[in-house]
Amino acid sequence: MRRYLIVLALAAGIGAGSTAYWITADGTRHASGGVVEAGEPSAGGREVNAVQLAARPFDSVTLRRAVDTYIQKRPGKAGVMVTDLRTGMSFGENEKGRFVSASIMKVDILSSLLLQRQRDGRGLTGGERALAGTMIRQSDNSAANALYSAAGDAPGVADTNKAFGLRHTKPFHTSWGSSLTSPADQVRLLTNLASDASPLEPRARRYVLGLMGSVLDEQAWGISAAARPGEKVALKNGWTPVRHQGHGWAINSIGRITGHDHDFLIAVCSGDSPTMGAGVSTVEHIAEMVVDAMRASHQ
Repeated sequence: MRRYLIVLALAAGIGAGSTAYWITADGTRHASGGVVEAGEPSAGGREVNAVQLAARPFDSVTLRRAVDTYIQKRPGKAGVMVTDLRTGMSFGENEKGRFVSASIMKVDILSSLLLQRQRDGRGLTGGERALAGTMIRQSDNSAANALYSAAGDAPGVADTNKAFGLRHTKPFHTSWGSSLTSPADQVRLLTNLASDASPLEPRARRYVLGLMGSVLDEQAWGISAAARPGEKVALKNGWTPVRHQGHGWAINSIGRITGHDHDFLIAVCSGDSPTMGAGVSTVEHIAEMVVDAMRASHQ
């Protein structure tokens, strides 16, 4: 497992003087659809040689075959969706498949609550901001329970998800972690956090991404495996044993990797893994496979 450094970066948030922290990959690089709206670019990241970018055209057919072959060899099931907001390049494999959300649903909960408050012409209360920080950074379930209730439970979140354009996500009553979602929907949600076309105001979007950029060090696995040194990563992971909606573990990771010449929105979902470790390995390897191929390609 790679280690990660938490690097302080000043960013605007919901409250005055708020601070965001970005996770930056520190380890060495490991070798190894749908179309979404373009979003606002983000500065920073590692320099990538232009020759590398023009190395070969993007071969989605070969990549899809490789990803599918890998998934077939792994225990359980998986799906992935990745889009690069800089180039418009997208890739998906089983991206519309439905998976138990586990804690990635917490990003949807917070985004929905923010949109509801925005419509009401008010922001989060101090108590709600404290709960939001605990929910995203520490993945605290009690905080998620409180904010899910504040957002109107399943009906409230389902209503705001219409504004976000989510098509496959079904919020589960009271038990938010049992909600169903797809990699394609998770990239749509991330696009709503990264794009000016979002119904969310810019400061609300920065607020959510800032929290996702400051998760606890031990929770910085998943899509961050695809990041290179110096790149900014904002993520949220989900993990839970499943009993009534399958078996084994549901392991998911969603987030954004921003570098000098790319802005990846990534969602990898998996289910029925025999152990948490097996699921994490599957998710990380798929993220690396797809992102590495997209880095090395051009349109």
